[in-house]
Amino acid sequence: MLMLAVLYAAVLTLNAKMELGIAKIAKVYGKKFSILPPMAKILVVDDEEIMRDMVADSLELNGHRCTVAANPQIALEQISVVNPDLIISDYKMPGMTGLDLLKAVKKDRPSQPFLMMTAFGSIEMAVEALQNGADHFIEKKDFEHAEIIEHAVAMVLEKYKYRMENTVLKKRLCEKNFIGHSEKFVALNKFVETVAPTNASVLITGESGVGKEVLARALHYQSLRAGGPFVKINCAALPESLIESELFGHEKGAFTGALKTRRGKFELADSGTLLLDEIGEMPLAAQSKLLRVLQERAVVRIGGDDEIKVDVRIICTTNRDLKKEVENGNFREDLYYRLSVVPVHIPPLRERTDDIPDLLNYFIGKFNEENGRAVEEASEETVSMLQEQMWPGNIRQLENAVARAMVFCKGTTLTPEFFEIEGGKNVAAGKTKKKA
Repeated sequence: MLMLAVLYAAVLTLNAKMELGIAKIAKVYGKKFSILPPMAKILVVDDEEIMRDMVADSLELNGHRCTVAANPQIALEQISVVNPDLIISDYKMPGMTGLDLLKAVKKDRPSQPFLMMTAFGSIEMAVEALQNGADHFIEKKDFEHAEIIEHAVAMVLEKYKYRMENTVLKKRLCEKNFIGHSEKFVALNKFVETVAPTNASVLITGESGVGKEVLARALHYQSLRAGGPFVKINCAALPESLIESELFGHEKGAFTGALKTRRGKFELADSGTLLLDEIGEMPLAAQSKLLRVLQERAVVRIGGDDEIKVDVRIICTTNRDLKKEVENGNFREDLYYRLSVVPVHIPPLRERTDDIPDLLNYFIGKFNEENGRAVEEASEETVSMLQEQMWPGNIRQLENAVARAMVFCKGTTLTPEFFEIEGGKNVAAGKTKKKA
């Protein structure tokens, strides 16, 4: 009973913090923040007609549009028609209960805002409803006070709006630099849409500069782990003596210089995604320990004895051919198969030159904003010239080339003389262009 009370209190505290956070965000961005959201479509479900109509009438007085249902079965039929912004349901009803309705709704509409009400409130009942996805729990006696109902409805709807805005912002973030429209780019986008919602480990291969980390971030921010951390470690940038400490953490005094306990990247990425960048550079000794962590889903800090459970999705990137590395004895075969559950290869820029105009426009906008420039476009001659290059450094090289060109461009149009590109021409692209 005590544990339930503590959990319920924690949920209410979280609700309060969320509400405060919404107000702060609105203040920061200069938006007018009102406790009452705009008119919403609300479905009220209760087997008692008097209560059902009283709740609906109260809400309609505040500008909302209400639909009523006498039982959960009718409610389920109306949901697809009404498409409610909020469902308010009684908990105890004959036959199918409000909790049953909540579970059924959440199966098809996981983000559906849902407020549970009851005349027989208890901590256990509230906790069960909240654990199954209800956004708020209120006793029917509170409906005698209009301001309490207004506050509860507004809070649930504002929380939902905040979550949706956050989802959109994260999606925009993951799409940043992930730009193009070529067939190969479209295929990559479909790959992200298919694989992101799963927990499968992904191995991303491709030359340096093609956007492997950008793809990894897209997989994270379009996954169910988007609300969790995205943690990156560059396996090539760390000496062998430090990589285990970085990955698994260490206890105070574990080695010379370990002045305090430190959590490793696996712990920091708990409930999120860990990107192992340049995994092909990881020493064999560290590979064996990494394999154990992946198998056990637990880490032991250096100098420690306790296993720490971690829930982490692994995404790896490399510009090496790991199959050849396995054949040459530089990479563990068992680890390779563990990491490459879903492999994907990003083609070099010279093989998807149709994406260059989109990337060019993006970089022009980016550097205009960063440097206060007013370049409006690149000439057709410039686009053609850029599409004919080899781009050994891929998108990163293109970005640097555009940055340099915009330094010397004093007008509004980028022309070929502002570019200095290493790597030679892309003969294949040139032939393709002539055929067209």
